Amino acid sequence: MKKNMRDIIIIGGGPAGYTAGLYAARARMNVLLVESLSVLGQAAMTEVIENYPGVEKTGGIELVMSFKKQAEAFGLECCQQTAKNISQRDESGSLVWRVEDETGVNESLALIIASGARAKKLQVPGEEEFAGRGVSYCATCDAPFFKEKDIVVVGGGDTAVQEALFLTRFGKKVTIVHRRDRLRASGILRERVSANKKMEFVWNSVVEEIRGAKTVEKVRVKDLKTGKKSDIPCDGVFIFTGWRPNTDFLGESGARMNKTGHVITDRDMKTSQDGIFAAGDCCEKSLNQVITACGDGAVAAFSAQHYVEKLKGTAYE
Repeated sequence: MKKNMRDIIIIGGGPAGYTAGLYAARARMNVLLVESLSVLGQAAMTEVIENYPGVEKTGGIELVMSFKKQAEAFGLECCQQTAKNISQRDESGSLVWRVEDETGVNESLALIIASGARAKKLQVPGEEEFAGRGVSYCATCDAPFFKEKDIVVVGGGDTAVQEALFLTRFGKKVTIVHRRDRLRASGILRERVSANKKMEFVWNSVVEEIRGAKTVEKVRVKDLKTGKKSDIPCDGVFIFTGWRPNTDFLGESGARMNKTGHVITDRDMKTSQDGIFAAGDCCEKSLNQVITACGDGAVAAFSAQHYVEKLKGTAYE
């Protein structure tokens, strides 16, 4: 093998990636973590995290940065690039993985895909046109621009409700538009929004169009029960309707994905392709939380370590 060959390359810098990096570095693996600054993960976009055991309350970015600092203290090397393509080659009968980014190619014996997910779009007229001019997918990033403004939040899960609550600190009124007749968010979050006097709700409805001149002025919604359409005047639209995995670059890897693009793994976080492991929100799973991402990352690093050690003939039996 080449002297500069990595044992493991981790793609993604969220809770799953940094936890994998921490475990791999502590195992004295030669590991590189490739993180993209252009992709803001779900944890980093969360203003307050209060359900991570042992940490009563913290900001999402602060928690992720503490993960990174801890992993780097054990020797994890990080580079800020965006993975563009994954390919493979054979070297002396062993499979080598090649990760291409903007600056070149890095190679390793194993990969851990921890590339996370990005916010889904509504795909309605006006959404692209007003992106950055009233349409946002990150309350933590953009809430200060909407002080004393009327805001519409689209979605009904934990993320949507958490972000809506955060937006009430800035906006004059926050209206949640949800396609069902009740929120899907956890009980304590439902209690908080119900008690917040700045909150209003439009049930059984979907946004069909976002309208305005230079900036957002209103959204057109459709009642799914009656078919009636109406306009909600607003200055901003925050969209939290789910997440799409960042797995487009895996097309040539051979790792199997489901119809939504999530990577399919077994309980050891192994994919269908030898030498590729996955962790976190890019995986097919039932619960997307910081704690489950960290667990995935630890297991993926452990599995990748043993895979590499067997290739090198250094594994303990």
